[in-house]
Amino acid sequence: MSTFVPTGSIGIALGSGSARGLSHIGVIRALEEAGIRIDHVAGTSMGALVGAVYAAGHIDDLEQTYRGFDWKKIAALFDVVFPKSGLLDGRKVAEFVRGFIDFDNIEQLPKPFRAVATDLETAREVVFNQGCIVEAVRASISVPGIFTPVRRDDMILVDGGLINPVPVSTARAMGADFVIAVDLNHDIIDKRPITRKIQNKPSANSRWQLFGGEYYEEIMERINKSLVSLNSPAVEQFRSWFNREPLPGIFDVLLSAVNVMETQITATRFSIDPPDLLIQPKLGHIRFLEFDRAEEIIEIGYQTARQALRSADIDADTQSR
Repeated sequence: MSTFVPTGSIGIALGSGSARGLSHIGVIRALEEAGIRIDHVAGTSMGALVGAVYAAGHIDDLEQTYRGFDWKKIAALFDVVFPKSGLLDGRKVAEFVRGFIDFDNIEQLPKPFRAVATDLETAREVVFNQGCIVEAVRASISVPGIFTPVRRDDMILVDGGLINPVPVSTARAMGADFVIAVDLNHDIIDKRPITRKIQNKPSANSRWQLFGGEYYEEIMERINKSLVSLNSPAVEQFRSWFNREPLPGIFDVLLSAVNVMETQITATRFSIDPPDLLIQPKLGHIRFLEFDRAEEIIEIGYQTARQALRSADIDADTQSR
């Protein structure tokens, strides 16, 4: 393993990436094994979720839980609220996060933590540095069109990835002298085609279908029941459309659009404020909700971080000569 250990206070910027964000767990484990102590944690979207749990001291519990995830457990987090401002309300996800955090407010966490969100009203970055931890995470993960936004004071907050997908600047603002960034979306565009053949039911082995596999019918039934409980002409129109084209089409379009945007924003931000160490797990083959592939995703993050540390060690040796 690398002997590379940066000096000064160390910050980590955990990027957005939905299920791919589980690789942050592997990255953090590799850093800890290398003797690198993280002093500041900044996260966007799934990076905020993992970062909050890490700052609370329960990342091992989070890893164990996700390693046991299957499609039934993923479906249990769905709280469909169409036709509101998002397909999913996010309360169940918030409850899930709360189960790993023993503190109410960010300022109580053992390790300094910041979550990044976007204010739709002003198009400005909002950094949570105090207040309710779960609310901060809930705002940061609110992918537009999928999760309903979070209202706070006079702000309407959505996914921080719209403005700062890998929050290097946030980690620096926290006082970090050396920033490690974890970018999860760098190779995703070429591997996730938006267009595909519409099928009534994806095959059990299809990874190109968002809700593929054994629990497809159960998830679809859950969504349909949620729609039945809503009584409006708009819902009737949606249900009619839904029966012709499954909901995954919506997720594919929304997530592909967000990924294109976040990839470009990340590249621009890195050119202005590059991290001191960049870790980029190759996760383009992992789809939005494939949390049932936790073991694979975590391992990719772990191995990629180890390789990055070895490369950093070589670079440090070269510069010292």
